[in-house]
Amino acid sequence: MAQVATVAETRPSSHRFRRARNRVPVWHLIWLVLAALVFIVPIYSVVQFSLAGVQPGQSLFHWYLTVFDDPMFRSSFWLSIQISLETVAVSLVLMVPTVFWVHLRLPGLRPVMDLISILPFVVPPIVLVVGLLPFLEKITWLFVRPEVLSLIYVIFALPFLYRALDAGLRAIDLRTLVEAAESLGAKLPRTLLRVILPNLRAAIIGGSLLTIAIAMGEYTVASLLEFSTFSVYTYTIGTSTAYEGVALSFISFIFVWGAMLSLYLLGRGGRNEAAVAITH
Repeated sequence: MAQVATVAETRPSSHRFRRARNRVPVWHLIWLVLAALVFIVPIYSVVQFSLAGVQPGQSLFHWYLTVFDDPMFRSSFWLSIQISLETVAVSLVLMVPTVFWVHLRLPGLRPVMDLISILPFVVPPIVLVVGLLPFLEKITWLFVRPEVLSLIYVIFALPFLYRALDAGLRAIDLRTLVEAAESLGAKLPRTLLRVILPNLRAAIIGGSLLTIAIAMGEYTVASLLEFSTFSVYTYTIGTSTAYEGVALSFISFIFVWGAMLSLYLLGRGGRNEAAVAITH
């Protein structure tokens, strides 16, 4: 009975300790509110300015409607989308098998890959373009097409995509997965497609998002090669009309967050595919 009473007496104190441990400190809430204000206040200012300067009789969203009605907005936006998707596709086709093979068969080359992956940070974009121009001018059919930007952006995206894939492969037991697939009769290409890629879903999505952000926001190369991409159009509008430029900036912000949300929702599905993929 004494032991039961002792246990009963200690229970409330343990509950109080648990509640105290789960209580969020006041300073944490303060820093959270300050961090939220850092993001919310500039966005609010942008929205407020983009809705100002409207003449009587015009819609509240006049500047947004003006941007959407501009044919150059639609053409430049879809051109940048096309270039971004091409850049992601080429980067993944080149980098996923390469990083997979280096991790699996050639681990001694990982320091070399780390060094190569940071070269785009060392070489400025303008220097890279000037160095590539003599080579690209010889390929006439490619030089005049926007696909040439995709090939250049693959180089710019190399550090981000490589680091994402490298971190994703480090987080899984690659050799064990490959050996388990081989023991069930799966060839290496099938293992890569059906086992490794589902486990790299988060890394691929993260690297693809960074690649899209680079391709959508790059200005220097696109302007030098005289392609009217979305970043060139944004710069042109921003230097000519203030209200439309701010409205266009907010549209770009919404697009980036929409892309992030879409990729996040895409990455939530299919996490258990690798467990049953080899048996089919």
